[in-house]
Formats: sequence, C-alpha cells, structure tokens
Amino acid sequence: MKKAKMIIDKDYKLAEVDKRIYGSFIEHLGRAVYDGIYQPGHELSDNDGFRKDVIELVKELDVPIIRYPGGNFVSNFFWEDSVGPVEERQKRLDLAWKSLEPNQVGVNEFAKWIKKANSEMMMAVNLGTRGIADACNFLEYCNHPSGTKYSDLRIKHGQKDPHNIKVWCLGNEMDGPWQLGHKNKYEYGRLAEETAKAMKQMDPSIELVACGSSSRSMPTFPEWEAVTLEHAYDHVDYISLHQYYGNAENDTADFLAKSDDMDDFIKTVISTCDYIKAKKRSKKKINLSFDEWNVWFHSMKEDADIMENKPWSIAPPLLEDIYTFEAALLVGLILITLMKHADRVKIACMAQLVNVIAPIMTDRNGGPAWRQTIFYPFMHASKYGRGTVLYPLVNTPLHDTASHEDVTDIESIAVYNEEKEELTIFAVNRNIEEKIQFSVDARGLEGYQLIEHIVLENDDFKLCNSAGNEQVQPKTSSKYSLDDGILTIDLNKASWNVIRLGNKKK
Repeated sequence: MKKAKMIIDKDYKLAEVDKRIYGSFIEHLGRAVYDGIYQPGHELSDNDGFRKDVIELVKELDVPIIRYPGGNFVSNFFWEDSVGPVEERQKRLDLAWKSLEPNQVGVNEFAKWIKKANSEMMMAVNLGTRGIADACNFLEYCNHPSGTKYSDLRIKHGQKDPHNIKVWCLGNEMDGPWQLGHKNKYEYGRLAEETAKAMKQMDPSIELVACGSSSRSMPTFPEWEAVTLEHAYDHVDYISLHQYYGNAENDTADFLAKSDDMDDFIKTVISTCDYIKAKKRSKKKINLSFDEWNVWFHSMKEDADIMENKPWSIAPPLLEDIYTFEAALLVGLILITLMKHADRVKIACMAQLVNVIAPIMTDRNGGPAWRQTIFYPFMHASKYGRGTVLYPLVNTPLHDTASHEDVTDIESIAVYNEEKEELTIFAVNRNIEEKIQFSVDARGLEGYQLIEHIVLENDDFKLCNSAGNEQVQPKTSSKYSLDDGILTIDLNKASWNVIRLGNKKK
C-alpha cells in the first residue's frame, strides 16, 4: 500500500480562517429565487412565501455571507424596481439570462430572508449599464439611517432600520465581452476607483470588492488585475476571482487535478496584488474574494436551448447541474485549496446556493428540497473548518494525468479550533485506483484522541442524488490506530475524509 505522512503542530499557524470563505451566492437566475428560496403557496413555505425546508438546509450549511443579486444579472439591475409595494412593481427583461424578472423578491425581501437563514448579505452594484450615482443612491437606501431622500424612501417602504450591508461588489465580470456594459481594463479601473471613493465617502465602514478576471483563461489575465489595482488600490479591499470546472472529457483523474489550477490562479493573483503594492510603496494589503466557484458543465446544452428557444419566461430551469460523486470530491479539493490560502483569501462564495449549480435543490413539481452530492464537503468544511489553519507539511505519492504533472495523491489541510480544543484534518485521496495509508504525526497535540472519521466515498464516480433518493451520503469509519501521538488511518481511493481530534481531558 502507498503511504503518505502529515506533520502538524498547533504552534505553527498559517492564518485564522475568515468564516466568510464558506459563503455562497444567490442570483436572480433560473429557479434560484423563484421556486428556490421563494415559493408562496407551497405547503412548506412560511407566511412571507419563503421555503422553510430550504432555510433549514441553508442553516445546516451554516453559510455566513451570501452574494446578491448577481452575477451577470446585476449589470442591468435597476434596484429601484425591486423595492416599494410589491403590487406596484413592474416586470423587467433580464437580458443576461433572457428571462423575465417579476421583481416579487427585491432588496428588502432578500434582507428578510437573510435573517431567517442566519446569514449576511454581500451586495453587488451595477457598473455595467449604470454607474457612480446609482451605486451611491443604492448604498444610501440600504445603509443610511434616515433624513435623506433614499434612506427616507426605505423607511417609507416599511424598512425603518438600515440594512448595514458591509461588503459591496463593484460590478461583476466587467472584463467579459458577454457582460452588459463590458469595459476595457482602463475604463473599469477608473470607474472602480471613482465609485469606491464615492461609496466610502458616504459609508467608510464598508468593504469593497473590485472585479478581477472572470477566469484565469481570460486573455487579459493577470494584466486586468494589475491595471484595475493601479487605479483603485487605495480605495478597495479585495479583488475578486471566478472559476468553474468541468469534466467534459470524462477523465476523472484529470478532473480531480483541477484544484491545482485553482491553487495556481490564487498564487498568481496574490503576486499581482503584491506587485502593485510594491510599485505604489504601499503598506496596505489587498486580499482576495473568490466569490464565484463551483463545478459547472452538465447543464450547458439544456441552458442554451432554453435561452434560444424559450426566452422571456419567469424562473426557467437554467444551470440545474445534477452533481456526481466525483464533483463532490473536487468541491472538497477546492475547499482545501481555499483553506490553504486563508492568509489572503478572506471571502469565497460557492456559486450558487439553491437550484442553480447548487448544493440544495427543490423538486420542480412542488416536492421537497434535497441535498446534492456537493452539499456534504461544503457542510463539513463550514462546520469544522473554523479556527486556525496550521502550516501543512505533507509527504505524499504523486501521479500524472492527461494535462497535469506531479499531482499529489493526498491533498490535506489541518484546522485547529483553540476554543473547542479540537483539530480537524480535511483530506482527499484523489488517487482513483489505490488506497493510501495516511499517518499523522500529532505529538504536538498531547492528550488528543480521535473523535470521528467521516468519509464520503463511492465506487461509482457518476452516482448522483435526487429528491427522496440521496445515494451519496457520508458515513463514519472506526478503522485507525493511535500510538504515541501517531495516527494511522487508511484513506480509500477517491474519498473525502474529515478526521476530527479532540482533547480527551476536556
């Protein structure tokens, strides 16, 4: 049997985890809002029309921040249409997704839902078809207490207290030619700078996210980041990263190596940020908001057909990827990658949360909500990945794939929760053929014992969950040895593992 080894010590700390790396995203797209979080008349909906079963699943994931309302949708978003008496709101064409937006759920309704879900809002402003003045008006509506045109309008709409939204995105994917109001890097850099200056003049407490490249494959990457930060460095707090992964080639081994691409993406953006920091002789550090990430490729043909042949409907079933077991493994690998960069990645949003490339699905025929395969690694990371990331020191066998070399068999990270005196090791065996014996040198954690070993595994890489038939679920394993602080445990081929250790004296 192949062997891998990890050495951990709670005194060797990389960074505190910002809980917002376990964030998510809800866009006015497909059935994310309508028939997703909001479905008045459904037997499981509350008096406000919100699905109670969906809320409970969101709470199970413990999502601390949710980006809203887009996404591509935001580049033609008129926030004024989404507030005021619902019966007076007008429908609007959503040009991004060729759908009809009824504006039954808007800013104030979503803020109410956010509280029910025990989360916070991360708001995006339209810098595609609109600009600085509208962004400031929107901020005034949401955050200013009272006594001004837009804050008093909010109060008139029945929302006395300000929403106090602290994180704002300065547009969405503005480097993408598909984006309404697409800008070149110089145009966007100047617009982001001036919008940021104005918004922070109104509310200095907010944090701002400038648009980075839409993906690492964009022809302007990473020059886009450099030029944007040349302009906006002094006025923004984060730059965004977006990336989706697919397995159109049906090559599982290579698919599971794609988290290495994400690692390289993050490192390149950090280098670019620090280059501009050095160039400006600045003491300020720009951090990263990886505010769109997931597996997305299953539904693309169906999506194209709907938008081309059935446009302008309300809540069409767009981007409804049904996830396989192998997708859950890659999601676990992505989460480990984010934790490895906890010193610089402070916000991350799985895109998205409900129905649209999502861990939570609702049945199209009015049935219950259910958990996709990717629900479980996200839940485990969010639940147990709070604390301090320790410096990872892992010795593992390597393998090559179709487009990646020296791929580690074992990807792993350890998070120490000092308050609970618990240590959690997240590990994926991405060798799809062989079990790996994994030994953990935990002598620096004297008196710690194994609490549990959670495993997500299946021989069928293409197995999916469905409503009432969740075939991919985690289980616990008791096969391990712990001798003089050395934990030895077998990690089965192609498996997601959560290894929890705790102080037996507590």
